[in-house]
Amino acid sequence: MTRVLFVGQEPETVDFSDPSLPPGFDAEKIQAGIDIAEASMTERGWTGDLCMIAPDDSGIAMLSAQLAKADYDCVVIGGGLRLPPKSLSLFEQVVNAIHRGAPQAAIAFNTRPQDTAEAAARWIGAD
Repeated sequence: MTRVLFVGQEPETVDFSDPSLPPGFDAEKIQAGIDIAEASMTERGWTGDLCMIAPDDSGIAMLSAQLAKADYDCVVIGGGLRLPPKSLSLFEQVVNAIHRGAPQAAIAFNTRPQDTAEAAARWIGAD
């Protein structure tokens, strides 16, 4: 069975005042997108795991622990971790944690939470 991990920043920890984020984004909209992502992965018959992390060392530890729990076909990194320029260091830590913890997994990027399954499908050949 195909297994996908969606890693993103905990919605309530996002700095929505950051001008690099889409206007009108808020924690509720992000959570609604995450819910759609989960449903979309389930509809495809995949096991979809979520790992919403804090933007600090505890988040990287949480991600590393999650990666140790299962073998993933693809890990999708959400925009909240990679779009804001001030998050570059965190984004690099996430990529390197994935590289160490799931070297066999493809890495994909969504454009918004709702298209997480489509991002994974590009790399696991399921679209």
